[in-house]
Amino acid sequence: MNRWSSDNSFKIPYGPLGIISMNGTQDLCGLVDNYIVNWRNESTEDSIKHQFPGYHKDSFLISAQCPRFSSGEGKGVIGETIRGYDLYILADIGNYSCKYKMFGKECNMSPDDHFQDIKRIISAAGGKARRITLIMPLLYQGRQHKRVYRESLDCATSLQELEGIGVDNIITFDAHDPRVQNAIPGIGFENAYPTYQIIKALLKTEKDIKVDSNSMMVISPDEGGIGRNIYYSTMLGLNLGLFYKRRDFSQVVNGRNPIVSHEFLGESVEGKDVLVVDDMLSSGESLLDIAEELKKRKARRIYMAVSFALFTDGFEKFQDFYERGLITRLYSTNLTYRKEELKKAPWYVEVDMSKFIAYLINTLNHDESISQFLDPSDKIRNVLQEHRIRK
Repeated sequence: MNRWSSDNSFKIPYGPLGIISMNGTQDLCGLVDNYIVNWRNESTEDSIKHQFPGYHKDSFLISAQCPRFSSGEGKGVIGETIRGYDLYILADIGNYSCKYKMFGKECNMSPDDHFQDIKRIISAAGGKARRITLIMPLLYQGRQHKRVYRESLDCATSLQELEGIGVDNIITFDAHDPRVQNAIPGIGFENAYPTYQIIKALLKTEKDIKVDSNSMMVISPDEGGIGRNIYYSTMLGLNLGLFYKRRDFSQVVNGRNPIVSHEFLGESVEGKDVLVVDDMLSSGESLLDIAEELKKRKARRIYMAVSFALFTDGFEKFQDFYERGLITRLYSTNLTYRKEELKKAPWYVEVDMSKFIAYLINTLNHDESISQFLDPSDKIRNVLQEHRIRK
C-alpha cells in the first residue's frame, strides 16, 4: 500500500497508535499522550478521520498491568486489543518507588523487576502488534556494557533477549556506551540525547549567564564523557577542560577500584562560570569532588547537567554544597524517577522531555525519519542566538 495520501502531503500511519505505560511512567506517559492527542485534534486533514478510524482519540494509552501473586511471581496483562497496532512501550527501569508484595512484605522494584515486567507485557502482546518499539530512557544494565576479566555482559544479553521476543526498535537516552547496539544489528536502536533541552533550560533559568570563551567553560568529569562534552563545548563555542580519575587498582570497593584523586587538564577556570556534563549521577560523590576542585581553582559558578539524577545516597550533601556556594544548579531530565523533595530543591532544575518523546512517537507512527530530532544542532544555534539578542 502506498503510504502517502493523494496530494502527497500526509504520511499514512504505520498502524493504529498504542502507548503502554509501564509501572512508574504514568506521569511522563500522560504528558506524552496529551501532546499527541492535541496535535492530532488540531490536524486539518478531515479525510484522515474517515480513512483511519482511531487516528483521533481522547487517549492513545493502552490498558496494561503486571499483577503479582503472593509468592512474588508476576504476569503481564493487556486489557484491550492491540492487533495490528504500532505499539510503543515506555519503561523506567530506575523507578525504585514502585512496590509489590511478596510473602506479605512490601518490596521495592529493582531494575531486574522492571525488566521482567517489560518482557511480560511483550509476551502478553502475543505477536499481535504490527510493530513494537520499546522506549527505555535509562538503558537496562547499560553500565555493564563491557567485559573485564570474567564478567557478565548483561546489557548485550538483555538486548538480544528483547530482540528474541519480538521487539522491533529500541529507543534509549544517553547510553553509557551506545556501542552495545552491535549486539542487536538486526533491529533498530536509537540513542537520543537531551542536549538541546538542557541548554534551553540553562539559558532560560540563568538569565545573566554569558556564553563566551572569556566567561564560561565546559568541563568533562572524566575521560569517558569527553565526547559528550566536546559536543557541548563546540555548540556553545566554549573551551573544554577535563578531569581524569586516578584509581587504586590494588583494591576493589563495591565492585570498583576506588578513586584516589581527580586530576585536571585544561586552561584556568578562575573567574569563569563552569558547566559540568555527565550522563548519570549515581551517588554524586565524583561530581561533588570535582566541584570542590573547581572552587579551589577559583571557578565562579558551577552548573551541573546530567541525563539521569539517581541520588542513590540521597541529596543532602548537594544541599550542603549549595548552601556553602560550591554549586549553583543541577539540571536533570524527567526520564527517570525523582523524589518530590528533590523537585522542590532551590538548586535543582527539571528538564522536561515529554514533548521530545511525543515527537518521536508521532513521527515514527507516520513511518517518517526522526533524524531531525536526533541532531539538534540547528535548534541549539537558534536558542543561543535568541539568548544573545535578549542580552
